[in-house]
Amino acid sequence: MKLQTKYFGEIDYEAGDVLSFPAGLFGFEEEHEFLLLPFEGSAGSLLCFQSTQTPALAFVAMDPFSLSPDYAPVLQPRELKDLGVQDSQELGFYVLCVVKRPVSDSTVNLKCPIAIHPDTRVARQVILESDAYEMRHPLAQFRTEEGAVC
Repeated sequence: MKLQTKYFGEIDYEAGDVLSFPAGLFGFEEEHEFLLLPFEGSAGSLLCFQSTQTPALAFVAMDPFSLSPDYAPVLQPRELKDLGVQDSQELGFYVLCVVKRPVSDSTVNLKCPIAIHPDTRVARQVILESDAYEMRHPLAQFRTEEGAVC
């Protein structure tokens, strides 16, 4: 299938590439299907959730573990059941990023990650109960080993 995307132009994709969001994303509950597309040169840590229904709708996302290896999202029993797993560690996680200029002013939402079941490709955005994470965590606070801002 072909899809016009916000950041990648026209792409080809297969039905098996689609992530299903039965409840949509917060604020976009009517959007139920997205592709997870990596940005070139990001080694899979900077990605895009691209709507298959609305070509202009795409969200920049990051692998939270590339920012903070000790990130440990824990879902509630109902969320785990909805995703068909017993434990949060069975899921993949991504966080949405608000990109600003300069990039160091950008933020990531560690409080409301997107959880994805890797086998069924069912996804859900959740709100973590933990006070350890923020909705607007400054990207500049994450630093690489060399001391550079991510």
